[in-house]
Amino acid sequence: MISVDMDRPRIKLSIVSTLYRSADTIEPFYERCMAAAAGLCQDIELVLVNDGSPDDSLARALDLKDRDSRVIVVDLSRNFGHHKAMMTGLTIASGDYVFLIDSDLEEEPELLTSFWNRFHIGDCDVVYGVQEARRGGWFERVTGNTFFWLVDKLSDQKLPRNLVTARLMTRQYVRELIRHRDREFFIAHLWLLTGFRQEPLTVSKLTLSPTSYSVAKRVEMLVKYVTTTSTKLLYMILYLGLGTAVLSGAAVLYIVARYLWTGVAADGWASLIVAICFFGGLTTLILGILGIYIANIFSETKRRPYAVVRRIHRGPATKSHG
Repeated sequence: MISVDMDRPRIKLSIVSTLYRSADTIEPFYERCMAAAAGLCQDIELVLVNDGSPDDSLARALDLKDRDSRVIVVDLSRNFGHHKAMMTGLTIASGDYVFLIDSDLEEEPELLTSFWNRFHIGDCDVVYGVQEARRGGWFERVTGNTFFWLVDKLSDQKLPRNLVTARLMTRQYVRELIRHRDREFFIAHLWLLTGFRQEPLTVSKLTLSPTSYSVAKRVEMLVKYVTTTSTKLLYMILYLGLGTAVLSGAAVLYIVARYLWTGVAADGWASLIVAICFFGGLTTLILGILGIYIANIFSETKRRPYAVVRRIHRGPATKSHG
């Protein structure tokens, strides 16, 4: 886990975002974030985490840091993934309030004002964004809805539907969130698991570029989420095994009773072949699921860091910009 220098002066508001192929949006993102934050408080920091971006996002972020000492650039040693990069940025952030948002401008930086106003009603520790309806075409909406339906059915806890990254959090909530030591995780689950008083705010998410979450990636996320957070699937395997054993026992009793009653045994090999294929496939499926669980356990026991920071770039001093 990355340590935070406790001697640094406390920042009122931290804005945290990740960079991956963000060269085209980083400048307007910075300007709009700072403009939105300036109307709310004077003490601001912008934490940008370069998640091994292959374009010149890092160079542009460093240029912003040179121009504005409120910008902190965290350069990861390689691409670790969106969720792990976000957790790294939250570890670096030191604000009393932390606003997490993507830098692709599909979530508008001006949402900060709405989140801030909702937050200061005073009945919550977190304000998080949800879409009224999923963006994209019918295929993206169907696969997204299928993902959440399966998550609801297979996981121990239900996730809020149509979550976006944008959320405003208290320092205390962020402190507890980054205490999680999971190496394989789905960040929305950690948001939920951390608890506190969380309130949704309906937002609109723009569609400026094709989604990077392909069907294969959504399936991978679903499998990883279920096998790292849920025991329900293991119980389903248990019940399936019990049910199969009961049906098999009943079938054996039927065949034996039929033979004793009529003297006619089971005819042909078709039923035997079907039974072998069925139980062979079922066994392979169960072993595959258990294998994924064991692989996740193996990954967790290694205790490797979920991200490696090459360098943290800070300005010469943190200044107040009114």
